[in-house]
Amino acid sequence: MNINEPPDPRLNLWASIAFFMRFHRMQHGQTGDTVARWLNRSRSSISRLESGESQLKEGEARILDAKWTTGGLFATLLWFARLGHDPNWNKNYLAFEERASEMRTYDGQLIPALFQTPEYARALLLAGRPKNLEKAVEARMARQAILHKPDPPEIWVLIAETALGPQVGGRGVLREQVGHLIRLSELPNVILRIVPNNAGANEGLDGPFKVLKVKEGEIGFLEAPNGGRLELDSEEVVGLRNRFDRIGATALPVELSRALLMDAMEKI
Repeated sequence: MNINEPPDPRLNLWASIAFFMRFHRMQHGQTGDTVARWLNRSRSSISRLESGESQLKEGEARILDAKWTTGGLFATLLWFARLGHDPNWNKNYLAFEERASEMRTYDGQLIPALFQTPEYARALLLAGRPKNLEKAVEARMARQAILHKPDPPEIWVLIAETALGPQVGGRGVLREQVGHLIRLSELPNVILRIVPNNAGANEGLDGPFKVLKVKEGEIGFLEAPNGGRLELDSEEVVGLRNRFDRIGATALPVELSRALLMDAMEKI
């Protein structure tokens, strides 16, 4: 896609918002600076809105609807975009993951994909009945190259102790998986901590999520069965980062987390 072109509106509702924002601006013969003044944003942030790299807020949608007399188009698109899953969630998320400089991730039921062994990943993917199992496993393993590249991202990982319970692939596979976690926890760019079962109720029980730092800022990603949702709104992302910190307050320190993993491996 040319940098001056909006995204294909058929990709998802966020792309539709970006497309129609640029369309209406150009139809009215207005510059990005004009829209930036309306929304109290910088000119560069308007470019990110029109490219789909940032998300419109409710108040901003109302301003655009009023300025361009759209009949509530942007408010309506925004409402549905926030409700639904992005059909291209995986492709869009992976694009951010590949160039992230910092990652914070919480998982409560399964070992996160970046930390899975091939056997563990194969057992999980097999349960989902993919069309090409080995290709799916290879793709997942290829993502892990970012852990070992010359300038790897700093990765903060919180994993609930409950994720160590399900014997995905059998006892041998799970044992090797836990051993792999121990080895990864010793990487200088990885801070891996376990949220113990005795931590009780915490915000991690609401489900897995990630916060990634890229050059444009921070983005959030909330996972769900057969889908997910990218969150580009800065206020929402701050909320996710704060949630990560509050869950982290219940987690064990790095060394005690590693000790728990070693103990769990011996008991499998």
